[in-house]
Amino acid sequence: MTQAIPKLVTFEDFAAWRPEGGRYELHDGVIVEMAQPVGDHEDVVGFLVEKIAIEYVRNGLPYTIPKTALIKPTNSESGYSPDVLLLNRPNLVNEPLWKKESTVSLAASIPLVVEVVSNNWDDDYYTKQGKYEGIGIPEYWVVDYLGLGAKKFTGNPKQATISIYQLIDGEYQVTQFRGTDRIVSPTFPELNLTAEQIFQAGGLAR
Repeated sequence: MTQAIPKLVTFEDFAAWRPEGGRYELHDGVIVEMAQPVGDHEDVVGFLVEKIAIEYVRNGLPYTIPKTALIKPTNSESGYSPDVLLLNRPNLVNEPLWKKESTVSLAASIPLVVEVVSNNWDDDYYTKQGKYEGIGIPEYWVVDYLGLGAKKFTGNPKQATISIYQLIDGEYQVTQFRGTDRIVSPTFPELNLTAEQIFQAGGLAR
């Protein structure tokens, strides 16, 4: 569960306040303290970071995955800390908040974002999906390894599901993957990975 601190603040104030310990996001001016992830969640995140890093290194792409960087949608007092944030290093010189606040806002800096679902699943499926689409981030994964999201996202009965949103003509189009489905990633078309392999990293094959 997340705990909101009900005080509206600007992103500038949030960035200056954000402490070293703990994980916080800013949702439309409200500081939200994110719960400590469970071990299975961290296992899935670590597995994905490893596989994605292998792909960009193998292909000689100028990407990196930071530990605690933020995404700030333009014209919004929000700041999100994704589970996996892939950055295009050459474009960071164009990010005015990168040097001092490790924050990015430009689609050209963000080839891919991954959120691994926990109890606040609606943030990933609704809020962040809309914000990331508005920025123009070309690819967004929602990894729901426990099948926590609504049935329209996870099936009936609910199943562990990976939803990959691809930006087409300015709007996200979603493709879903379950079981032995091979993940299809526009950013990494040669990625050899199934949904089940990702779910197994979280201790469960579904």
